[in-house]
Amino acid sequence: MNELAPAKLNLCLYLGPLREDGKHELVSVMQSLELADRLTLSDHSAPADEVRCPGVAGPNLAARAIAAFRELTGWDGPPQLLEIDKRIPVAAGLGGGSADAAAALRLLARRSALGSDEQLHEIAVALGADVPSQLHPGRWLARGAGERLTPLADAGPVGLLVLPSHTTLSTAAVYAEADRLGLSRSAEELATLLETLDPADPEPVNDLATAALSLEPTIAAALQQALDAGAEHAMVCGSGPTVVGVFPTLHHAEAACRELNQSGVNAKASSALHNSLSR
Repeated sequence: MNELAPAKLNLCLYLGPLREDGKHELVSVMQSLELADRLTLSDHSAPADEVRCPGVAGPNLAARAIAAFRELTGWDGPPQLLEIDKRIPVAAGLGGGSADAAAALRLLARRSALGSDEQLHEIAVALGADVPSQLHPGRWLARGAGERLTPLADAGPVGLLVLPSHTTLSTAAVYAEADRLGLSRSAEELATLLETLDPADPEPVNDLATAALSLEPTIAAALQQALDAGAEHAMVCGSGPTVVGVFPTLHHAEAACRELNQSGVNAKASSALHNSLSR
C-alpha cells in the first residue's frame, strides 16, 4: 500500500502564550505542498513493526504513530514494514516527520479497516502540533497547539522556491529560544490577530523566525538569496532553517530554481497542493 506524505508551509505563524501543558497557543494558516515523501506499507516477515527511512538516523515519528495506532484501536494485525522514500528535507521546518506520521496513520487505517477520524485525530494531537493538519493534506487554519482546525478553500496559484539548509534545527530548541527572547504574544493580541486575519491572503509573518535566526544566522543569507532570485517575499519555514521564496506561479519558481542550481545552490521548486487531490 502506497501513500504520499506532503510537506507543509506555515503561510503565517503567530506564537501565543505558553499553556499549562507546556505547549504554545498558535494561530497559523498551513498549506500542504506538492513536495512529498513517498511511503509504502506491507506485511513484515520480522516479528515486530519496523520503519525504514534510508539516510535518516534516530527515532522516527512514524514508528510512534504505528505503536499509538495499535494501542488505541486494539489492532493485532501482522507486523508491518513502513518504508519511507525521503524527499522532504529533514528537521527543516517543512513538517516532514509529521507528514510521515500522518501518512502512516492513513495507511494503517486502510490496512486494518479500523481507526475513526476522531481516533486518528487523537493520536495526531499527541504526536505533535503539525500532525493533525496533515491527516488530510490541504489548507487549514490551525489554532490551539495545532489541534483546532478549520478547513480553508484553495487560494490562487503559487510557486515556491525551497532553499534547504546544510544544517538542521530542533523544533524544541527554536521554541525554547523564542521563550528566552520573549517572542510570544499575549492571548489578547492573538485573539485580535485572529479576528483580522485573512486566511486567503495572510501576511507572511513567522514569529519563530527571529528565534531560528538567533540559533542559525546563515538563514539571513538564504532569505536574501530568495529575494535576489526574484521572490515576491521570502520567509522561514516553521521553526526553520529552510527558507521559501514565494513566486506568482510555479513556472517563475522553477526558472529561479534552475538558475540557482546552475550556480551551485541546492534549491527545489514546488507548488501548493490542491485540496481536491487529498480529500
